[in-house]
Amino acid sequence: MNSAPIPTSAPVAPPAGPAPATGPVHTATLAIEGMSCASCANFVERALSRTPGVQSAQVNLATEKATVSFSPALTSRPQLKAAVEAAGYHVAEPAATSAAGHGAAATLATDEDELAARKARGYQQLRQRFWLTASLAAVIMALSMLMLWPAFRTRVPEALLNYVLLALTVPVLLVGGREFYVSAWNGLRHRTASMDTLIAVGTGAAFAFSLVATLGPGLLRQHGIAPVVYYDTTATIIALILLGKVLEARAKQQTSAALRALLGLQVKTARVVRPDGREQDVPVAELQVGDLVAVRPGEKVPTDGELLEGHSTLDESMLTGESLPVAKQPGDPVFGATLNKTGAFRFRVTQVGAGTVLAQIVQLVQDAQGSRAPIQRLADKISGVFVPVVILLAIATFVLWFDLAPAATRLPLALTGFVAVLIIACPCALGLATPTAIMVGTGKGAEHGILIRNAEALEKAYQVDTVVLDKTGTLTLGQFALTDLQPLPGYSEATVLPLLAALERHSEHPLAAAVVRYADGQPAPLPSLAATDFAAVEGLGARATVQGQAVLLGNERLLREAGIELPPAARQAAADLLAQAKTVLYAAVAGQPAAVLGLADELRPTSAQAVRELQALGLDVVMLTGDNPQTAAAVAQALGIKRFVAEVLPQDKATQVQQLQAQGRVVAMVGDGINDAPALALADVGLALGSGTDVAVAAAPITLLRADVRGVASALALSRQTMRTIRQNLFFAFVYNVVGIPVAAGLLYPFTGWQLSPMLAAGAMALSSVSVLTNSLRLRGFALKQ
Repeated sequence: MNSAPIPTSAPVAPPAGPAPATGPVHTATLAIEGMSCASCANFVERALSRTPGVQSAQVNLATEKATVSFSPALTSRPQLKAAVEAAGYHVAEPAATSAAGHGAAATLATDEDELAARKARGYQQLRQRFWLTASLAAVIMALSMLMLWPAFRTRVPEALLNYVLLALTVPVLLVGGREFYVSAWNGLRHRTASMDTLIAVGTGAAFAFSLVATLGPGLLRQHGIAPVVYYDTTATIIALILLGKVLEARAKQQTSAALRALLGLQVKTARVVRPDGREQDVPVAELQVGDLVAVRPGEKVPTDGELLEGHSTLDESMLTGESLPVAKQPGDPVFGATLNKTGAFRFRVTQVGAGTVLAQIVQLVQDAQGSRAPIQRLADKISGVFVPVVILLAIATFVLWFDLAPAATRLPLALTGFVAVLIIACPCALGLATPTAIMVGTGKGAEHGILIRNAEALEKAYQVDTVVLDKTGTLTLGQFALTDLQPLPGYSEATVLPLLAALERHSEHPLAAAVVRYADGQPAPLPSLAATDFAAVEGLGARATVQGQAVLLGNERLLREAGIELPPAARQAAADLLAQAKTVLYAAVAGQPAAVLGLADELRPTSAQAVRELQALGLDVVMLTGDNPQTAAAVAQALGIKRFVAEVLPQDKATQVQQLQAQGRVVAMVGDGINDAPALALADVGLALGSGTDVAVAAAPITLLRADVRGVASALALSRQTMRTIRQNLFFAFVYNVVGIPVAAGLLYPFTGWQLSPMLAAGAMALSSVSVLTNSLRLRGFALKQ
């Protein structure tokens, strides 16, 4: 894996928005308190978007955060906060942190800790309110049922019982329902409406009628209306809604478990080696680049660095998802939060704070969880007008039943339908359908070394039907190895190899390095020979004088231009190597052909399995390579790839992607090098191997931290499962409201005589958002292949 930083999202390029950018555009994340449904999120988003200087604003109901891109020349964080509070909501500001100077990593961890603590306190308070409300509601319900028992009614006056029920219901309203009424009142002051408005109006109407029936029953009788009380309805509705909120809050905490787990990996202290040799434990926040840090077996690496002394094996599964430990030698990179399995070592700190790989992964996961998928747009449009439409439907229900029903039953039918419509309507399910699945899906990916930059990439990956794989460095290890050295008649490997090694030690070409590695890896040390008059011939090979003999190593043209004719044995050996998809070099000594060499960029051990997994998903797999058609065909056959394009120049890879897109294909490009970056950026979805260059990683919306192409199939499979979950959530949310509201309005009453009780409506409403959350949490159990 590359130790260089993974690019983050701030500062960002100015996106399209309501106001033109002046200068740089910054990104701020605000923790919003007081949002209860998708309508609330829409109101906050609208208020932020209308603020001068704001380029874009996205509010995530599931994370309760707003991500705002703005021009600091036109607005500031306090002004953004003021816009939110003017809309009737609150911005929770994090406490000042001592980690200043160490960037977003410590700040992010502190913010998340504060947010988690705040949510935990809120959850406990919510539970206490629920249990108090549920206890009172149970008593109220029992007393209301006793009123139907004739023997009880003869002993206890109805008026007295109504006063007792009133006395029990008032604490329910003040403790259990206070949040709904305060929120509804604030919304009214700011000319907005939310789910709390529906609850407050519904339960308030039932309570108000019951209050009149208790205090002035004669007034109702004068108008032919029975003084029936609905205290049990009011109390039970509030209790059931609080139960739903308790379950919802608990489920929301589980959706962010992956992010909290990543933050929990951070090490608190480091053992710094001082110049006098003393080892001193210091907080990780005080580490500086260049510090020497000691790590013992069983300890976690405190930050990113370069191993200087000792050797060990590290468990890097928390970063890459790879279960096998990675051997580390001096010069190798080590990463913060990885576990030292065996030996002790010392390393030099190269990154701290926001520069560490773990901090950047956490930031990417948080950004992805706060982003919005295009599929959410319809739900956003509906939730924006949902509450006003529901209120109008409830009023229409009341008017129709009051006008059309028999006089004896018209008010109970009208009031029951009015309250039931208000209570059953649930914009929460619409608002939670997409972001909760995105949160769980991106968190699941991060656990397995799949970093998804945003929700749009996740949705696009679901639509992919063609996967383009770059060969070198992606399907292969990206490093040539000398696999065959076939001496020609009159020569032996023992005589030729020392000459070639002496020549190639002066070359920086990758093929030359392969020859040198092969020579150095021999069981018996080779004689050390000196080469003089070295010259590299661009595109052909190299020449030098070794022990007074002219030594050449390169392609056929190099020998031909030197006047050296290849014998039939050399041509046959070359043909056999080419058939095995190997690169062929020819060696000549003192003007005579001496050997044929075969070199290969070895395939990754898992590449063939990865191709099979992609094909099992129904995807067309295309390989791009700069190799000649014969070599490309051999590699494709070894991997089971049916379609390949050979002799593709680096600058032509993007053109190949465009040609596939012109055929109507949705293309995923997989690469690892700088020359892959244009194609990665142009593809519908770009996937970069984390072992590749920073440019490739920056250009790709999905990064695979493990250098294993099987991660491509895992990423696409995760995308499909996440999008399937989102569609299920949206379907359930839409169907719930489309079916539930007409039934609550009394659609079935003329045919069956059955009208939906407001208490059943409250239970259904509470369970709707919980069902969406539970369905999203099923993604945590989705099995990704390792």
